[in-house]
Amino acid sequence: MAEFTRQRGKRQEDGGLGSVLDLLLANARLVLGVSGAAVLAVATLAVKRLIDRATSPRDEGDPKAEQKTLEESWQDLALIKATPKPPKKQRREDLSEPLLSPARPPAPGEACKPKVCSAPPQTPRVESSPLCCLTLQEKLLSHYSSQLAVPEVQASLAPQLARSICAQLQNFLRSKCPELPFGSLFLSSPLLDGLGALAADHVNLMLPVVLDAALWSLIPGEDTVVRNPQYWMIKRTDLEYFPRGRSPWDRFIVGRYLSSNALNETLRKMLVASINWPAIGSLLGCVIHPVMASQELKLEVKHDRVELSITLFPVVEMEDKVLLAAPPEGLVENLWLESFYRAEVSKVKELDASDSGARQHCLRILNGICKSHPALRKLSGSPLTHVVLHLSATSSDWAEESLADRFQQVLEELVSYLEEGVLPSYFNHKINLFCELLEEEIDEMGFMVYRAISEPELLLKEK
Repeated sequence: MAEFTRQRGKRQEDGGLGSVLDLLLANARLVLGVSGAAVLAVATLAVKRLIDRATSPRDEGDPKAEQKTLEESWQDLALIKATPKPPKKQRREDLSEPLLSPARPPAPGEACKPKVCSAPPQTPRVESSPLCCLTLQEKLLSHYSSQLAVPEVQASLAPQLARSICAQLQNFLRSKCPELPFGSLFLSSPLLDGLGALAADHVNLMLPVVLDAALWSLIPGEDTVVRNPQYWMIKRTDLEYFPRGRSPWDRFIVGRYLSSNALNETLRKMLVASINWPAIGSLLGCVIHPVMASQELKLEVKHDRVELSITLFPVVEMEDKVLLAAPPEGLVENLWLESFYRAEVSKVKELDASDSGARQHCLRILNGICKSHPALRKLSGSPLTHVVLHLSATSSDWAEESLADRFQQVLEELVSYLEEGVLPSYFNHKINLFCELLEEEIDEMGFMVYRAISEPELLLKEK
């Protein structure tokens, strides 16, 4: 009896649960539609089977029955998982619109026009532009072509004007000072030698001073009063056998030494007072005037298309040395500065020719950058060339494809030299090319170059 009652109560519970599910499925067809009701029916059936198994008595000790029950449970769970999801209803764009718009009967005399379903507005496609991620190599080449290229008019007109002024000055010196054996004037400029950039705004005029080697000798820089190996003195020798006046340059002797200051002052007076620059400028179609305030012998040339600065340097070539009449500032007036410019240009071109390198290209970029940054202006020219020459001794790959790597390496080498405050000359390691820089200048340069190692764009910005 108890067993019967239990089974009956179970059947009643099952019957009650079945009634509830039937009612739910009947109403689901109205609410969810046919497809939604089908989905719910499948899920409900699977759940009902699980409930039946959970409430039905187990056959204890029958492994086959337990295995069958387990398999049916996994099948039902798989059935629920594999049931397709009902399609989502289209979201209303405007909540104020009703869900269903009742059809309006056509008015009398109104023709029934076919309903045209307009396509939903498409979202305009935005074409993504490629990100501007240029490599350092591309930035260097772009900077060189856009910022450092010399305009063609300047590149051709500036040397032409300089050569014309050079010829006029040569004729004047020969007529005014025939007793002084000056050599033939010649031009010297990074622009003409392939190492300059930015603008054709400066040219050097080299005036050779021809000395008799039997009457003059060189005193090394270490033995001079400044103890600087880059400055030399030119001593008059054998005055006992060849008295003063034997050499035409004896008039510029100060204390038995050929004075660079005395020669420069004589030439300055000629440039300022003796040469008719207005007439020469009118002949050449430009305006020429000497610069009075400069310690150097400098001319300013203004043309309609170009402005040019010309510096005159007396130069002595003896014992494989090239000495310029460019003494340091101060009371010392007999010193001559050793110039390595000709050797620098020759060596760089020789190295580039041997391995098809891009050293000249790299130097043009570096010189242009340093000239455009006031803090780095004193690094342009000779210091950069010597850094490149030092680096060439250890880095052999100077192909144009490696320009960015070599550029970065030059900056790193330059920082190391600035940290020590010493840049040895490539041709004479006793010479420190930073010796005339102030400590504050070295610190400022070092800070700028150090930052540029990680951010090369700092040097490539327009100034």
